Amino acid sequence: MRSRGDNRDDELRPEYDLAALLKGGVQGKYAGRYREGTNLALLDPDVAGAFPTDKAVNDALRLVVQLAKSVPRSASDAPRRLRRAR
Repeated sequence: MRSRGDNRDDELRPEYDLAALLKGGVQGKYAGRYREGTNLALLDPDVAGAFPTDKAVNDALRLVVQLAKSVPRSASDAPRRLRRAR
C-alpha cells in the first residue's frame, strides 16, 4: 500500500497547485446536463431476470411502443364494431 507522502505516480507538474485548482470547485456541476441526455430505468430483479441482455429489454420495449401506437386510446377512437362488443 502506498503512503500519502509517496508521489512517484503523481503526474501533476510541480508548478500546479492542487489546492488552488480545486478551490471553488462544485460537486455535481454538470450532473443536470448529464441526466438530460441519459434515460435510465432500474428494473426489479424479477423483470430483469426475464431478459438476458440490454438489447432484449430494448427490443421488448420497442415492441410495446409499436403495439401501443396501433391500439386506439379511447372508446371513441375504436372502430364501430369494437364499440358494440364492449
